[in-house]
Amino acid sequence: MKISITGANSSVGINLLGHLSEIEGMEVIAGVRSKSAFASLPQSPAVTPTTISYDDSASLEQALAGTDCVIHLAGILIENKHSNYASANVAATAAVVEAAKAMSVKHIIFISVVGASASSSNAYFRSKGAAEELVLNSGLAGTVVRTPILMGPGTAGASSLIGTASSGQAKVLGGGDYSMRPLDTDDLSSALIKLATKEAEGSQVFELVGPEAIAYKDLIKKTAGLMGKEVEVGSVPVLFAKIGAAIGSTIKGGGITPTVIDVITMNEVVSQNADSQIGISLTPLQDTLTKILNNE
Repeated sequence: MKISITGANSSVGINLLGHLSEIEGMEVIAGVRSKSAFASLPQSPAVTPTTISYDDSASLEQALAGTDCVIHLAGILIENKHSNYASANVAATAAVVEAAKAMSVKHIIFISVVGASASSSNAYFRSKGAAEELVLNSGLAGTVVRTPILMGPGTAGASSLIGTASSGQAKVLGGGDYSMRPLDTDDLSSALIKLATKEAEGSQVFELVGPEAIAYKDLIKKTAGLMGKEVEVGSVPVLFAKIGAAIGSTIKGGGITPTVIDVITMNEVVSQNADSQIGISLTPLQDTLTKILNNE
């Protein structure tokens, strides 16, 4: 079987490549934006790195040639002067969909986010929802996997959490009262492999979250406890943070914005977790945290 991955040098992509490279007979095309990213990818005979540009249909089609399934990981939460939600989340997905259709790819899997909706008032969630619709209405077998904060070695969420838990005194948005459902990146990779290697028909949306709901402030304290430390968690008023973010992002032409703050502080709630539907077992949160700390 042959699978192509976009955004392959992301923490999720590297984890997924590691799992895929262990499957006998698997061929994986690892799509990245520049050759400088090749060195960060797992070295395996099963993995072939390639450069892709979402503005260059030929490069995308070449990456998808002979592919059974494409897993589209690429996207952004934080905009900058060179990339925004319209280009990185929506237009890039449209380009991948068109290339997949041109190369007769059987199945496209899109990694989205809990809260995504094309009608959302939040620009990030709206862009992810618009991208979902492109995949689901592509005419190909289309699968959307909505995820919460992802936790694993090398993830931004893990790095931020460890830094905060190590600080002794931490001030977080709204006091960290919002509920999270951290998902282990190994569990996401297992789910993606299950979905990619079985025959898919029509359109499907799965919401896959971790096994335990926990307030962010309690997640910080739990992590600190596993490190043998104590941390006092204080509050940064969300309104003040948004005002500062609005000013700072305007001056810098990107970065943390009020939109991003709303995403960060959203309660991660789903009506039904897709773990049993997909056929995977979820890693207990404490095991995930231990794994992250052991890789520091």
